[in-house]
Amino acid sequence: MAKDKKVEQITDMEADFAQWFTDICVKAELVDYSGVKGFYIMRPYGYAIWENIMQYLDGRFKELGHENVAMPLLIPESLLQKEKDHVKGFAPECAWVTTGGEEPLAERLCIRPTSETLFCEHWSHVLHSWRDLPMKYNQWCSVLRWEKTTRPLLRGREFLWQEGHTIHATAEEAMEETRQMLEVYADCCETMLAMPVIRGQKTESEKFAGAEQTYTLECMMHDHKALQSATSHYFGDGFTRAFNITYTDRENKLAYPFQTSWGFSTRTIGGFIMTHGDNSGLVVPPKIAPIEIIVVPVAQHKPGVTEAALALQERLQKAGRRVKIDLSDNSLGWKCAQWEMKGVPVRLELGPRDIEKNAATAVRRDTGEKTEIPLDRLEHELPALLDRIQENLYARAKENLDNHIFAAQTPEEAKHLLDEHGGFIKTMWCGDPECEEAMKEKTGMSSRCIPFAQERLGEVCPICGRPAKEMIYWGIAY
Repeated sequence: MAKDKKVEQITDMEADFAQWFTDICVKAELVDYSGVKGFYIMRPYGYAIWENIMQYLDGRFKELGHENVAMPLLIPESLLQKEKDHVKGFAPECAWVTTGGEEPLAERLCIRPTSETLFCEHWSHVLHSWRDLPMKYNQWCSVLRWEKTTRPLLRGREFLWQEGHTIHATAEEAMEETRQMLEVYADCCETMLAMPVIRGQKTESEKFAGAEQTYTLECMMHDHKALQSATSHYFGDGFTRAFNITYTDRENKLAYPFQTSWGFSTRTIGGFIMTHGDNSGLVVPPKIAPIEIIVVPVAQHKPGVTEAALALQERLQKAGRRVKIDLSDNSLGWKCAQWEMKGVPVRLELGPRDIEKNAATAVRRDTGEKTEIPLDRLEHELPALLDRIQENLYARAKENLDNHIFAAQTPEEAKHLLDEHGGFIKTMWCGDPECEEAMKEKTGMSSRCIPFAQERLGEVCPICGRPAKEMIYWGIAY
């Protein structure tokens, strides 16, 4: 990782991590501020990253039999009220439309914070027989949640995401879907974003409003705080009963289906920024990079350099690489700093001396390492180099995660470890929500998840001293 700060507009992460993050979002041209607090403009470079994530996930969803749909933006209040736990959970974040044109509406309309109720209403109309099941839908859209504290990409009031919604004939099928989609998200985080994850289940107090069970992926950022990168929810038949969604089963009897939902949003862009970025700016994993390779001519005013660089760009594009060339009249130093800021995985420099040697110089964004590559070997060497960068980013993030998980036997020890090192603290737990709340009050940490990969750290709950049921992770979260 490049350690010397080369772009003065970025705050050092060691000085102010939150400001460093915001600086990168703006200076790397991912987002801009709009005229309404908490609403951000996704600029072309930021949206291109999201498009690459969308393309990957959309392909996976369709392979698994999901179909894309589009639901309305507005939800009648009476519809939202049908599932009490759901509406209670989202009430503080709802934004309401009360006027149409100049006329007051007969009923308030909620701008969707999520779409479970819309899907349920639709299914109540179109589901008839067991032959219709399963119904496996997904939509790409934006949602609105009136957050009190906002931050670009991490917590905007409006954000882009996908939300999958499915219904099944049996609880077993629905649970299998819930777990399967969590693994799809885990694969995206780990193989595409180079972000290692901890898979687990949320506690009763932290689960999604209206869900029976919520599964989560928890990631660790560079500053050792947690980020929930994706969730998948099993609803049982609670929503389907509330919305009277029935079908005729194989025995010609009316039955209620079982439901899931799962979502992945643009906050994962914020996640990989805080996982891989440095004081020179953004570091984009090659697999989601809008530009994998930036060709930078050196001494481009000299005869033949621009032509050779353009020919190089064309060759790499024909080889299927996402490549761009910088022919601006800015200085070489400015260009290098600019493309480092934007996190392009490989900078390919080509100047008169390189042309004489029939080679180009490849500079890695993750390490700054320079490698001379013969021009006739570029199509072979560059893909391998990009793979090594992707692998290195994951390995560094995994090392950061592994080195900042600590076991504690008491709340006092948990607080000491948090203050000393940050990261995740793992303890045993009796399962009582009162002990969960007590740990939060004593340490400032919330429960992150009950990990699938369980360990036996002791026999008693560190809060109450009663027999422990399971291991749980705690941490400070974004």
